[in-house]
Amino acid sequence: MANPVPAQHPAENLPAAVPGVVACVAYERNGQRLGDIDLAAISDTLRERGRFVWVGLYEPDDALLARMQEEFALHPLAVEDARNAHQRPKIEPYGDSLFVVARTAARAGARISFGETHVFLGANYIISVRHGSSPSYAPVRHAAEQNPALLAQGPGYALYSVLDAIVDGFMPVLETYQAELEDLESAIFARQWKRGTLKRLYGMQRELTRLRLAVAPLQDVLAQLERLHPAFIPETVRPYFRDVNDHANRINDAVSAMREMLGAAMNVSVSLVTLNQNEVVKRLAGWAALLAVPTLLTGWFGMNFRHMPELDQPWAYPALIAFTLILCGGLYLMLKRARWL
Repeated sequence: MANPVPAQHPAENLPAAVPGVVACVAYERNGQRLGDIDLAAISDTLRERGRFVWVGLYEPDDALLARMQEEFALHPLAVEDARNAHQRPKIEPYGDSLFVVARTAARAGARISFGETHVFLGANYIISVRHGSSPSYAPVRHAAEQNPALLAQGPGYALYSVLDAIVDGFMPVLETYQAELEDLESAIFARQWKRGTLKRLYGMQRELTRLRLAVAPLQDVLAQLERLHPAFIPETVRPYFRDVNDHANRINDAVSAMREMLGAAMNVSVSLVTLNQNEVVKRLAGWAALLAVPTLLTGWFGMNFRHMPELDQPWAYPALIAFTLILCGGLYLMLKRARWL
């Protein structure tokens, strides 16, 4: 067990209400939580050998980022990326720190709401900067605190906890789209085609493309953390990153498979519409052929000329009617067998 913190130790002081600061927590070398600290106490805490600090920020302003840059000696290019957001998932080493960018996703109605998490990782600190709809990492931090033996691995394990939560957050989004695709399959093969079905399929494919752009680059980030940067990632933590990378690979494969299924569903939907249109055209052509027979005969014998056969024969009109009905009946049976009617 860690020695009790002295009464006046900065770790006992609750952090002042600073806009953009969600958490600022200090940890002992054995992974035990020392407590919330004020930003002004970060320097004193970092001087203690073996201790590290976990700072959580949400959409910080320029002044707060400048303060973090000065406090932790962050590289200005990394700080600039964290300020501007809208970054592609990536990992960049800057001397004695790592800068990691990951994108988060959550379902918001018919669309996916994306956010970003930027992480600064050092030997004795981790700073997470959230933008947009990125979820809070308080549950992640609390879960890590329940395993002090693992948290004793330092900021590397804290980074794993954050990235693991980000990757797991993709699964509910993917599962909702899988369930929606199953519902749309019945609508695709319905007798009455609806334009909204094709529109929903296209919307799902567009959103899954955006989701793939968030997941696929993250695989390279996790692969690097699994093999490289020994100064920040202890050997004992690398298997955890390998596990997260495996989850990311599975999600990326599932997204790719769903995109292919959606593409096939859209093609099937369009093909069914074309087939239905062909059926309608065939039926119209069949009925037009049936109408053409009496139209031809009545038009022929109804012409106004002197020598018409039916003028002298009283049975001519009934015979013409019977002949027309026989022709129409025969043509109807022929078209019916050909499935034109």
